[in-house]
Amino acid sequence: MNLGKQFKEGLLTNNPVLVQVLGMCSTMAITTSFFNGMGMGISVLVILTLSNVIIAAIRKIIPDKIRIAMFIVVIAGFVTCVDLLIQAFVPALSESLGVFIPLIVVNCIILGRAEAFSYKNGVVASFWDGIFQGIGYTAVLLVMCIIREFLGAGTFGGGILGADGAGIRILPEQFPMGMLTLPVGGFLVLACLIALMQWALSKSKDKEESK
Repeated sequence: MNLGKQFKEGLLTNNPVLVQVLGMCSTMAITTSFFNGMGMGISVLVILTLSNVIIAAIRKIIPDKIRIAMFIVVIAGFVTCVDLLIQAFVPALSESLGVFIPLIVVNCIILGRAEAFSYKNGVVASFWDGIFQGIGYTAVLLVMCIIREFLGAGTFGGGILGADGAGIRILPEQFPMGMLTLPVGGFLVLACLIALMQWALSKSKDKEESK
């Protein structure tokens, strides 16, 4: 087990959003405010880590033919717990994210890591895989939230900071490009981030090959 390699994969070389291109629906739908991104990111991180650990622990007794169904049962259990906790302690977040919390059950990132990693590796390695992949996912969400909120609404920290959670205004109201807060804005920002990541990975690969 190489923690440094796992961390690098989760954040950069195998980032679930920018490299694996998973979880696109929630990534583009909820990244309009810092509050949403932080809430969704932490929720996925917790569920992904716990699901990885349980699946890794019971992988040897799961019949291969029903493994996907078992994955969904495990994930659904943790999603239900997280959803109820958010409703109880952070109702504003629950209302803001809406159906996207229950939809974590079929989030491709969590199912993908269950199939590709935790079903084939031990508990400890799966725990760290969940942590690092979750951090990578959360980082992308926060970057997208900051870009879309700042350039689209001219604010920062929406849902957390400012009067009534409206965020701290940085740009005057006449300057922001409101289009970026719409679905098309999510596609544009995500496309730019994916392109930037692929360029960085390509440059890094070329540098290594030239040594």
